[in-house]
Amino acid sequence: MRHAGACLVLILALTSFSLSQAGVGDPQLRTDHPWYPGELACSTFERLQETQAIAFQKVTGHLPQSDEDRALAAWMWRNIHYAHGEEGAQDLWGKGFQSGNCTTRNYWTGMFAHGFGLCGTTHAQWTAELNAILGHGRSRTVGVAGHNALEVFLKGGAYKDGRWVLLDHDVSTVVFDSTGERLLSIEEIRSDLSRITNPDFEPQRQRGWPLGGLHRDDPQAYAEFNVVEHLPGYAGPPPRVHLRKGETLRRYYQPGLEDGNTFVFWGRNYRANGIAGLERSRTWVNQPERFRGSPKGSGYQQGQARYGNAVYTYKPDFQSDAYKEGVTQETEREVILEFQTPYLIAATPPDDTDWGVYKTGARNGLQVRTRNAIPVSVSVDHGGSWHLAKYENGQADLTDFAKGSQQYWLKFEKSAQELASENLEIVTVCQANPAMFPRLKPNGTTVNFAATGLGLTSAGPTVPHAEQHVVAGAFNTPRVTLELTPPRNRAASHLYAAAHIASSNPPDPEVLYQIEYSTDHGSTWKPVVKDWNIVRQGNEPSDFWSQSFCYGDTAIDSDVPSSVQVRFRNNGGKKYLRCETHLAYPIQNQESCKITFAWTEAGGKERIATKIADSETPTEWQIETHDQVEMKWVELSPAGD
Repeated sequence: MRHAGACLVLILALTSFSLSQAGVGDPQLRTDHPWYPGELACSTFERLQETQAIAFQKVTGHLPQSDEDRALAAWMWRNIHYAHGEEGAQDLWGKGFQSGNCTTRNYWTGMFAHGFGLCGTTHAQWTAELNAILGHGRSRTVGVAGHNALEVFLKGGAYKDGRWVLLDHDVSTVVFDSTGERLLSIEEIRSDLSRITNPDFEPQRQRGWPLGGLHRDDPQAYAEFNVVEHLPGYAGPPPRVHLRKGETLRRYYQPGLEDGNTFVFWGRNYRANGIAGLERSRTWVNQPERFRGSPKGSGYQQGQARYGNAVYTYKPDFQSDAYKEGVTQETEREVILEFQTPYLIAATPPDDTDWGVYKTGARNGLQVRTRNAIPVSVSVDHGGSWHLAKYENGQADLTDFAKGSQQYWLKFEKSAQELASENLEIVTVCQANPAMFPRLKPNGTTVNFAATGLGLTSAGPTVPHAEQHVVAGAFNTPRVTLELTPPRNRAASHLYAAAHIASSNPPDPEVLYQIEYSTDHGSTWKPVVKDWNIVRQGNEPSDFWSQSFCYGDTAIDSDVPSSVQVRFRNNGGKKYLRCETHLAYPIQNQESCKITFAWTEAGGKERIATKIADSETPTEWQIETHDQVEMKWVELSPAGD
């Protein structure tokens, strides 16, 4: 056990901060593109539901009015933003990317960083969204023949007091009854499989929604109904970027970075059409206008969906104290800078094998460039372990130590004064889902910008990272407490917490799970999640996944800088396999934000548009565009840089 906050607070107490520190906290963009407006339209469940409703109205003529409408709106949106594919793992247990169940089950990481997932992955993540829309326990993943599907519990109208119905994103399938009155469950489908899953049977019953939308044979998987997973995914903190003074974030809409040939990714290398990394040939991504009313399905096109990149370039200014906005610890002999992203640090693999990203020798994910070979180490567990870099040709590549992570600390064994003449540059290349980037549309685009002014610090999701913050209890026991302190003497404004629990097979709905927090070192506790349980209702198969998630968030009701303790416990003796907690906090002296879009138009004409937006006030402006808009990149940075 380690009390992580005490040492940090003591060091920071010796550090002075001035008004020259600045940055941009949580900058977000939204355009009026009809399908791909960007993160400001979908970075919370409330915004996402509004955006889904607009898209649903576009294709049906009316806003969602019922549980069924809301479920179909969410299903359509996921089909056109997320594709089937073998995503890269996170080293959740500290035992390697291929040891244990390392599947990403966090909804926001899956959507913003990956954009790809296998059937069980996408549906586990998606339950967090569906439960946010419809209510606790209203969705579940279900094991069928060689496939993991999803069911959602709908109420009202033809569903009366409630029915489970199929809502399968991975194979783009819903099935209506023969009259088209209501959606069917897997159990109902399997009892009349050959007839009810035939797209040619009473096609009007589908109301234009796909059945076997990627391949007409996919629904044959519903011949079995084997296992259910309750609460198999969770929602961590919404995607949030903190750009420090001297830092830019450029997001590329296509693989290859600036030269078009530098492929940095996190997942299986499909090598489609000579482009390394993830891709999907059968998907509705990038052809959303065809989703409803296309009887022949999505079709096949190599590279129909691919990954994008988010590239952070940070040049801290050691000539002033502006660099302190990135400091987590500092002494007279060393400076430790922090980094956090909603995306995943990617890698150029050492070979072209399917899973080369996991091999030693990866590069281009995290690089440090200095005038001289300064000793630099990286930690992805808040200082629990460090990895010393080697320099070649004036730069150190630490990709092998940081790949697959969403945060790191960099330790430079020099004082800030000594670093002032080193021209330090840190480049972090992440994989990101380009379907979540803001796109310009032809014939003029309206762009909106807003920034909450918040940064984020985390303990987890990996066990080694979270263990640095355990102050009571332990993992693999029924009770554990984490403590986390915002950096730079800030006060936490919001808390997010999640737990991965061995909830048993079958799960007991009488077991109650609690998440509580304290801002006075455990003297008093307030609820984050109160009396959470696993809801079992309707028809069930005979087998269950023996694990589940408990998660929630709350505003912190104290504006005094303090550590925050988060306690996880239950009354059923169920063990916590891993837990994570995240704190949002206001950054200091927020700057204006410089925004740049780069794209091409008809004839390959290159265009760039730039705007300086006040980070304290939402901004709207118009960009002149013409025909055949193809996005290249969009960049954000503090305007003073």
